[in-house]
Amino acid sequence: MDPHLLRTFVAVLDHRSFSTAATALGYTQSAVSQHIAALETDLGTRLVERRPVAPTPAGARLMEHVPALLLRLDAARADIARLNQAPTTRLALACSPATLGTAVARALARLRAGTRVDVEVRVLSREAVIEDVLTARADLGLVDGITAPSDPLPLPDLGPTTTLAAAEEPLAVILPLDHPLAERRSLRLPDLTQARWIDAPDSAVPLERLRSVCRADGFPSRIRHRGTDLFGLAALAAAGHGLAALPLSSATALPAVAAVPISAPRLIHRTELVHPANPTSPARQLIDLILGTPPIT
Repeated sequence: MDPHLLRTFVAVLDHRSFSTAATALGYTQSAVSQHIAALETDLGTRLVERRPVAPTPAGARLMEHVPALLLRLDAARADIARLNQAPTTRLALACSPATLGTAVARALARLRAGTRVDVEVRVLSREAVIEDVLTARADLGLVDGITAPSDPLPLPDLGPTTTLAAAEEPLAVILPLDHPLAERRSLRLPDLTQARWIDAPDSAVPLERLRSVCRADGFPSRIRHRGTDLFGLAALAAAGHGLAALPLSSATALPAVAAVPISAPRLIHRTELVHPANPTSPARQLIDLILGTPPIT
């Protein structure tokens, strides 16, 4: 399958329009139609319904594979390009929201105090952090999630990219200060399956993940929070829109909400460093500072 045809296929289905996809890609509408026809000929089946534009069952199945395929191709290109990369004094760090805490901020300060590194920090969704590292838009990434103590995060296949444990801490629920459970010393997630929750997969623990670890349905949501703003999430929780699960350090730093640790099931919030097999010198130095290991000289 030609990756150019696959990118056109994704654009058509994303925009639900051949003409809009053509504009986004810089092609003519005729060229887009030819790309889709060529891909359908290659796979021997119709992939896109034309009126209205929508995936066929085969097209929907192909869409389950395409993002990962294209990402691995971009990652391979970026990995080869890194082999000939000149030494740099720039560092791009991509972080999911709950990973950018005091320890990371102090590590960045120590790095900048000892070197002339120009640092850029981007706060992104977990998936976007991984994508930025794989495609060399970021030199280093910090991703987070919940897992059993000492277990690695369930990350996708990252090829030659390396992951390292950076931190583990308790998990907590944020809720309004006047909530009946706000004064509790701890809470059990299975007791909260029927509580109202905020659907905030980019900033808090995704509700699907809570359902998985509790092996239960529930965790209903009437409001969605999209983006990486933890203070906006706290404002929604404080106003009574629902609960959210965060690492304890992030939860206790938020205003106008109570942060109550989760006692069961036995889970921890884990942060992992993600970096290419051959990180830049500034990235390697920051890795050593975050992990508390002596820098390699």
